[in-house]
Amino acid sequence: MHSHSPVKPKSNRLTLYIVIAMVLGIVAGYIVNTNCSPEFIKAFAPKIKLLATIFLRLVQMIIAPLVFSTLVVGIAKLGDLKTVGRVGGKAMLWFISASLISLALGLLLVTITKPGVGVNLANVDVEGAKDLMGKTKEFSLDRFVEHVVPRSVIEAMANNEILQLVIFSVFFGVALTAIGNMGKPIIHALDSLTHVVLKMVGYVMNLAPWGVFGAMAGVIAVKGLSILGTYAYYITSFYIGLIVLWALLLIVGYLILKQRLVVLLRRLISPMTIAFNTASSEAVFPKLVEEMERFGCNNKIVSFTLPLGYSFNLDGSMMYMTFASMFIAQAYNITSVTDHLGTQIAMLLVFMLTSKGIAGVPRASLVVVLATGGMFGIPPEGIGLVLAIDTFCDMGRSMTNVLGNALATAAVSKWEGALEK
Repeated sequence: MHSHSPVKPKSNRLTLYIVIAMVLGIVAGYIVNTNCSPEFIKAFAPKIKLLATIFLRLVQMIIAPLVFSTLVVGIAKLGDLKTVGRVGGKAMLWFISASLISLALGLLLVTITKPGVGVNLANVDVEGAKDLMGKTKEFSLDRFVEHVVPRSVIEAMANNEILQLVIFSVFFGVALTAIGNMGKPIIHALDSLTHVVLKMVGYVMNLAPWGVFGAMAGVIAVKGLSILGTYAYYITSFYIGLIVLWALLLIVGYLILKQRLVVLLRRLISPMTIAFNTASSEAVFPKLVEEMERFGCNNKIVSFTLPLGYSFNLDGSMMYMTFASMFIAQAYNITSVTDHLGTQIAMLLVFMLTSKGIAGVPRASLVVVLATGGMFGIPPEGIGLVLAIDTFCDMGRSMTNVLGNALATAAVSKWEGALEK
């Protein structure tokens, strides 16, 4: 244990800096919002948000090489295809169950709390919705297949299409395992690549507080503090949902991990804080790899399960999708959706599919809500209702995605008998 002790204060210090940055961002945004001319605010907000953009782009820059190298090495280290199939099967079993539970929970809660009933439709962020509509195409089977199966691995890397990258990496890893000794140098090289990228991650993470400051200051400068109040009920309902989901995840986690759950949660404080503050679960993927290995999960299983989880197991995002789409349906009083359980279940199953390729980037869940909602007659401009406060929901769902993936990885390690004390 002693070898890890010096790391502790540093990760805690980063967490502290991020929290300070968040508070300062809110204060700075509020000062600009109350004291400056509309022209100034219009110029200020995009500029300060650049801090957040820079941070997130730097993170996105390292995601593709990291997913590729960790997943291929993970498969190669698992050794034979039987093990890959077994571990993959256990992971998928967890992912699919967790996704269905999250979606159903979101649906149930939004139906009980009804946050969309009687919402003031004057708050619609039309510009923002238009911007998102540009990125969205109607959901169809053809498009889903195109989205999942890569045409070129370079293109998948360039567009950060995590799911396509996972598929390529799985093929590559399986082939690499199959050729035996000839593949050893490549495995060794990719293993070294993983370490290089993780080192880069350390550098990028030090910029997290700046990113958080920029994101917060930008939102508050434009919308004012009232933005925190206007949607308080919506946000509260959503967070109650997350708390219920957390409770379920932790109960299952306790049944599998027993006392070790507390140790795992301690390890997750820092990654979860970063996810919460940057509203991107992708931002902590690299950190999570390290923390799971420190916790005692076998690195073969970590490097196989975590990248898969980032495509298939975003519990917070799943829950948010049913929540947001029902909220919009309630606000626009679309009874065909709000009053029909059949439609809701159909929507739930479509989300189950459409969300599978969702990258861990901020706003990705909204794009999926837009694409899927269109099939059920939910007006696309309704997204404008939730755009402004999406950041605040995004924080919670990103944090939940991290918890869900960490628990999945720990559970699979345990089932494989590969969890060190």
